[in-house]
Amino acid sequence: MSDAALRRQLRELLGSTHAHATFEQAIESVAVEKRGERVAGQPHTLWRLLEHIRLATWDILEFSRRADHVSPAWPDGYWPATDAPPDEAAWERSIETVRADLEAFAALVDDESNDLFAPFPWGQGQTLLREALLIADHNAYHVGQMVLLRQQLGIWPPSS
Repeated sequence: MSDAALRRQLRELLGSTHAHATFEQAIESVAVEKRGERVAGQPHTLWRLLEHIRLATWDILEFSRRADHVSPAWPDGYWPATDAPPDEAAWERSIETVRADLEAFAALVDDESNDLFAPFPWGQGQTLLREALLIADHNAYHVGQMVLLRQQLGIWPPSS
């Protein structure tokens, strides 16, 4: 596979629908009152999962582009303190930030001056390829949790 083909595949993986629901589908048309609703037996709410995706995506993006980035403390720094967003604007900001950070990460992948296979000098062997796969895998896992929660809340599939 050529470098250009691999970059195209990675970009597609970061936002594709191939074998699972997308981030966009998971957050589509979620009523305000459902965003922080707890489901028996489930450890997270839709808000907690959305914010976790945002925080982790941001961390991976910043780690991939800046040697001086300091990651949040694990695990508390990767999860919001509350079950529900403080207001509707916080929900929307979180979604917009995830979108922007995914696009910024895709731009790193698209930039042919960034070697996909070269370890970051500031890391412990991490590469841009590894971080792209990490974002895709991490987000797919938590999007799946969001879909499960939406099913249990009776709001899946989304009604557009």
